[in-house]
Amino acid sequence: MIALRPLHRLGRQLVIFFGAGIAAAIAHYGLLIGLVEWAGAHPVPATLAGYVAGGIISYALNRKHTYESVRPHREATWRFTVVALVGFLLTWGFMHAFVEWLDAPYLPAQLVTTGIVMLWSFIAHRTWTFA
Repeated sequence: MIALRPLHRLGRQLVIFFGAGIAAAIAHYGLLIGLVEWAGAHPVPATLAGYVAGGIISYALNRKHTYESVRPHREATWRFTVVALVGFLLTWGFMHAFVEWLDAPYLPAQLVTTGIVMLWSFIAHRTWTFA
């Protein structure tokens, strides 16, 4: 039974991370769709703006609820920023490839990109940012 505790904790973190991700995704996708559909923005810069908005929500929710981190903000914020910057670059790279090179519709492209970046973010935050 003792060996199951780390798995239980990991499962709990994944569920809470997913919930925080939904809140961040609502901000991200809301801004993305609003900028593309109503402001006529190009999908790649629009998704990057959405990524930043979602990132702010993600930091607050994940620090407190997912990882229950006691790491001081002065340490956690710069680490979160480094992980977010990598995620930002991954978002740009995948969205650019999907939308520009493969001519994919921007919302399905964003869904795939979100999955990739969420996996990266969970692992990096769990092992480094909030560890």
